Amino acid sequence: MDVDRRGFLKTAGAGVGAAGLALGTAGAAQASPLTEKEKLARIASNTWPIRNIFKSRTGFGRNPRNEELRKKYGEITMLDFPQFTKDTFPGVTHMDLFSGLLGDVTDDSMYASVPLTVGAATRVTQEFDPSSDSGKRWLEKMANKMKATGTTCQHISNNAPRDICELDADKRKAGVAVAKKWLDGAAMLGAKSMRVNSGGPRLVPGAMATADYPKADELAKYLANCIESFKEMADYGGKVGVKVTLENHWGLTANPTNIRIIIDEVKSPFCEASPDFCNWEHEYLMYHGLKALAPYAHTVVHAKYWNRWKDNDVRRSVKIMMDAGFEGVFALEYEDGPWDGIEGSKYLYKEVLAAL
Repeated sequence: MDVDRRGFLKTAGAGVGAAGLALGTAGAAQASPLTEKEKLARIASNTWPIRNIFKSRTGFGRNPRNEELRKKYGEITMLDFPQFTKDTFPGVTHMDLFSGLLGDVTDDSMYASVPLTVGAATRVTQEFDPSSDSGKRWLEKMANKMKATGTTCQHISNNAPRDICELDADKRKAGVAVAKKWLDGAAMLGAKSMRVNSGGPRLVPGAMATADYPKADELAKYLANCIESFKEMADYGGKVGVKVTLENHWGLTANPTNIRIIIDEVKSPFCEASPDFCNWEHEYLMYHGLKALAPYAHTVVHAKYWNRWKDNDVRRSVKIMMDAGFEGVFALEYEDGPWDGIEGSKYLYKEVLAAL
């Protein structure tokens, strides 16, 4: 099944002869060691581990504990990140951008007020609106900054679209509408892919006892809604040239099997996985879960170090992806451990290079 899927995505729209040639070429390329330049082309910087030095409306940069980081590295905005990438990770030109850091934090007109419910409490947050006039102008400015620095946006790690599998039809429709606005914005930046979270319960409902074998009917309802939403988003992504991806990231997608189900049911080259090395609920998923998702990933993975796990072998995880024929980019997403976000990202830079 994995081989068939990868073959389908590689040859979508191509004839049988071209398909055979494409697969043969990919196999030959993997047989040859990568040059240093080719290795660097397989790495992306990542704004998430560096978020604490960003000027931000979400509070990342306002935490007093991060004052020392800003003194050490300076304070930046997203418009500074392309040059920061080139200065911090020599030879790297690809970037993975977190949605919560986009926009000019001083301009209210490009942000929308969004109510968030956490447990029993509801609060309002400000999120970048890529469909606003000022937001579009900022995206153009960011695109020009990337062009001037010779950098590109590989992926947007997006938290803005919500309720994608929600049982409430109106909420789900609104979440998909937000995703479409962001897909338009991602296209303006030349992004190849954009993560969309499944939404729904942060912990999935379990199976219920029956007179016979247990059933998980409630889980199946969320899966059905997620599949329909991703079909709609993938269709739209195909029109603007940006893939939608599912990351092992809370809720339905904490289980790699659910990600495979959704992608197989969507059946689109514009819907794929963007695995994270460490976002797992237990240690046995560290490598088994990654191996399950590897054939479903083509554009980006998050090469993560996280001290949540004792066994966190970055090189082993890179090898799992490469052995599966992954031809995309490894984004350096340090989470937590003995270093700060910048030093941790530099550690990952060295580890991924060594593994490649």
